[in-house]
Amino acid sequence: QVQLVESGGGLVQAGGSLRLSCAASGSIFSINAMGWYRQAPGKQRELVARMTVGGASNYAGSVKGRFTIVRDNAKNTVDLQMNSLQPDDTAVYYCNTVPPLVVWDQGTQVTVSS
Repeated sequence: QVQLVESGGGLVQAGGSLRLSCAASGSIFSINAMGWYRQAPGKQRELVARMTVGGASNYAGSVKGRFTIVRDNAKNTVDLQMNSLQPDDTAVYYCNTVPPLVVWDQGTQVTVSS
């Protein structure tokens, strides 16, 4: 059974930084693009960062230049370094394959105060 476990969320002031981590079990990590998604209250879940197995990355316009996705294929981990955080970044953050193939878990909460 494939599992994705996120960690690293928390409360931070605007302008601060957080690093989220995702550990993946199972073989799905080695053959799929991985991404970080987020869902803010009252909004649909959106993909904010994506990285292929080969290392190519893409970002949503709202986070480009502030967020960096880092993938370690040897460790089956994918991290999201978030800098210059803004209140609009407040959301529950999830990792999953791109497109999402694993059942969504509870994610990790990121709250940015103004």
